[in-house]
Amino acid sequence: MAHKFEIYKDKAGEFRVRFKYNSETIFSTEGYASKASAQNAIDSIKKNGPEAPTEDNS
Repeated sequence: MAHKFEIYKDKAGEFRVRFKYNSETIFSTEGYASKASAQNAIDSIKKNGPEAPTEDNS
């Protein structure tokens, strides 16, 4: 699979989500206190991402 979400624990002990494409990190989220909250972030991105508008600030 070329792309995936990863949940990991950072140095501060918070859970974060990163999205990787071909082993390159495209973005990562803020830190969450629980793994469930990190999973909720993934679910929200999957649900709302396809409808998100593109903002061109160039």
